Amino acid sequence: MGLSERQTEIIDCSIEIIDKRGIQGLTIKNISKEIGISEPAIYRHFKSKTDIILAILDNFKVMAEFLSDAMDNFEGEAIEKIGFMFSKMLEMFLHQPSIVSVIFSEEIFKNEDSLLVEIREILNLHQQTVEKIIEKGQEQNNVRVDVDKQSLALLVMGALRLLVKRWDLNQHNFKLEKEGTKLLDSLKIIMSK
Repeated sequence: MGLSERQTEIIDCSIEIIDKRGIQGLTIKNISKEIGISEPAIYRHFKSKTDIILAILDNFKVMAEFLSDAMDNFEGEAIEKIGFMFSKMLEMFLHQPSIVSVIFSEEIFKNEDSLLVEIREILNLHQQTVEKIIEKGQEQNNVRVDVDKQSLALLVMGALRLLVKRWDLNQHNFKLEKEGTKLLDSLKIIMSK
């Protein structure tokens, strides 16, 4: 089911509020003030703040599923596939930098089981996708086999996360694409057989 224009506006506004004020600043009252509609109008579109965050996460889940499917059909070596995934993720963060505050804010998910389940599914899907890429690369003899696929996947995912988080904390004062390319080149050295 697609989102209405108003739901999309509420989601975008919520992301901006989380980015500027943190999760504690995300209230139905603040959303209604920012958008200029009543609080009951917000509740006509979403039952709760949690439902809004779930809708945000659902967009990421769709992207994770898209990348997983794309990797199944993508011809190329493991590092090329990981490079493609990197570029798509960095593209998303560059297009909407405030989304970093949602995806990489653990405090949002700690106390809400439904959010924790959703973010766990997204992380697991990314992990499985990267592990499959690495496993295939190991089978094709272009990824080192002396390090297990889980550890290599963790290195890849952790490196990307830290790079994006550092970019966000430094108020986007360096070229994310350029640093992403450097990181990918380093990962290629680490992963190559």
